[in-house]
Amino acid sequence: MVQGIDAVAEPKGSSMGLVVGASAAASAFEWYDFYIFGTLAPVISAQFFAGLPPTAGYIAALALFGTGFAFRPLGALIFGRLGDQVGRKSAFLITVLMMGAATFAIGLLPTYKQLGVTASVLVVLARIVQGTALGGVYGGAAISVAEHAPAKSRGYLGAFVQTSAPIGLLVALLMVLFLRTLLGSAAFEEWGWRLCFLASAGLLAISVFMRLKMTESPLFAKLEGEEKGPAKSVYAETFGSWKNLKLVFLAFFSMMCAQGAVFYTAFFYVQVFLEKSLKLDPAITVGLLMAVVALSAPVFVVAGCLSDRIGRKPVMLAGMLISLVAYFPAFHAMQSVANPALAAAAKASPVVVSADPLDCATQFDPIGKGQFRSSCNIATGFLANAGVPYTRRDAPAGAVAHVAIGSTIVPSVDAIGLSAPDAKAVAAAFGARAKVALASAGYPDRADSAAVDRLALFGLMLIFGVSAALLYGPLSTAAIELFPTRIRYTALSVPYHVGVGWVGGFLPFTVFAIVASTGDMFAGLWYPFVFTAISFVATLLFLPETRGRSLDF
Repeated sequence: MVQGIDAVAEPKGSSMGLVVGASAAASAFEWYDFYIFGTLAPVISAQFFAGLPPTAGYIAALALFGTGFAFRPLGALIFGRLGDQVGRKSAFLITVLMMGAATFAIGLLPTYKQLGVTASVLVVLARIVQGTALGGVYGGAAISVAEHAPAKSRGYLGAFVQTSAPIGLLVALLMVLFLRTLLGSAAFEEWGWRLCFLASAGLLAISVFMRLKMTESPLFAKLEGEEKGPAKSVYAETFGSWKNLKLVFLAFFSMMCAQGAVFYTAFFYVQVFLEKSLKLDPAITVGLLMAVVALSAPVFVVAGCLSDRIGRKPVMLAGMLISLVAYFPAFHAMQSVANPALAAAAKASPVVVSADPLDCATQFDPIGKGQFRSSCNIATGFLANAGVPYTRRDAPAGAVAHVAIGSTIVPSVDAIGLSAPDAKAVAAAFGARAKVALASAGYPDRADSAAVDRLALFGLMLIFGVSAALLYGPLSTAAIELFPTRIRYTALSVPYHVGVGWVGGFLPFTVFAIVASTGDMFAGLWYPFVFTAISFVATLLFLPETRGRSLDF
């Protein structure tokens, strides 16, 4: 062990337990606040984007989920600088107040029916505040534990902070399930969803109490006592020095890209895939996802402990490799075990949309002004919302789109220029005709719950849960060990929130938008595959092994 600060940074059991417990528990509450939004994406779509068609509204809700992630790097810059100049604890405390206030506010917002587009704007603003706050949470929690922990158990103790993300998700899922069961689906979707957000007031009080109990990092305290003191120009030292800037790039490409892809595929996109593409009963999806989260959570700690023994790189590489191998075969297998009737119908009677390419647009409009009334958009929007895979063929310019379901042809309709009620009516009439043709070809309206192989589906989902745990468990410790104390909060937070926030946060929206646009429910998987592959190569070839490093540099 390096003498000096490493010796100082090894408090006795009860003190170390307080640091780990306060950091992990408070961060879990923050993740609950953030994830409850994604868990309620279908409800958010109905409440705040009612002016859009169903498919476009759902994509807008997923994009709004991603909007919170888009602002996480801004929070990383703001609170990273604060954490490096004023202290880890101060930045850590401010973020919880912002997060709790924004989450509580969402529970009080008027809906689209009550306030129109203004309601959509308000929920976007609340989501931006959430994302900005979360940009400062993770770095504070992870660094506080690592800078207190003994070097020999840094990965193990740091992994407890990593479990805060799946635990926060689990609490969010349990809250939704409890309230939906208690109130009934109709009441929950009408007003009960608000209770999920209002509950953050209690969590806020607990988080503030626990964070006030935390002590300042001994490494930062030592830095304050030195003549040079904390960094005066954090951004200049972090991004103006090539020595430090290249470490930021290395952290982003080697770890953070994969983390965003793997984690959000495992715990978010799989839910979108099962419910929207395979039409599985949400109760089954949520139940299985909760089981996956619960069983994979201990793997985070095992992975952190293992990284203390054999190194950070081998454990993280194993997590990436499992996902790379599993992405396509596992999701194909999910279709077979979750909705076998859909898989059989798609094989026996494939659906083809013939349309003028210029007639087809990506159905995304977060403020509810998009029309999406062309014959192609009406046809593809209906099929995507129905979870029906299709291929597209180009038709002559100006031709009205039609849908071939096996040998049956269903002409689409063009509603451009019609009033909103008339456009809705003609789109509904097309949908009714298409439903009849799909049913005749054996396409199920919903997945048959009795036909779902729950055990096989759980096993497939668990593959990604374990993969995410192996990657994420040692990740914070590996990243912290890359950067010097003076800029550690900023240098860690920025690449983490760009990689995890942007790559991961926009994953559900991007992948589902690709599916809705192409008709291929597996085409969007190239998005997480590519980002995971980039990180696998960068970690393997360029990331140094940091196990055992002193943090006092």
